[in-house]
Amino acid sequence: MEGYEPIIVAFACHYCAYTAADMAGTQRLHYPANVKIVKVPCTGKVDTLHLMRALQKGADGVLVAGCLEGDCHFRNGNLRAMKRVAYVQGLLDDIGIGSQRVKMVTMSAGQGAVFAREAAEFTEAIRALGPNPIKEGAARVAA
Repeated sequence: MEGYEPIIVAFACHYCAYTAADMAGTQRLHYPANVKIVKVPCTGKVDTLHLMRALQKGADGVLVAGCLEGDCHFRNGNLRAMKRVAYVQGLLDDIGIGSQRVKMVTMSAGQGAVFAREAAEFTEAIRALGPNPIKEGAARVAA
């Protein structure tokens, strides 16, 4: 799609992924500006409702970025987030939107390059899918 820039919402763990995103900026590593970061205390606090609401409100893709497995500052919050992301992916497949619009990634605070790479790769994957068909106003625009 010519000129289409996807909107990506990234829920990032305060301790790891958000710090990695900050490190990417400090290291002047580029990732797409259309990735909007929402800092959360732990990805375990990201509910399925947050993921679905982000898509409803206009996000073309949702990235959940947390701590490495076994390194969650809240013991197993990232594992709960992985289960929720998998659940939402199943819902999106069931309704025909596609599970690829939601993704979970893990990284440590020192992995700024990993955050930049994951953000860029996810943005390209969403760009290939095209605009989110369920966002508010999509039906009015198409009509």
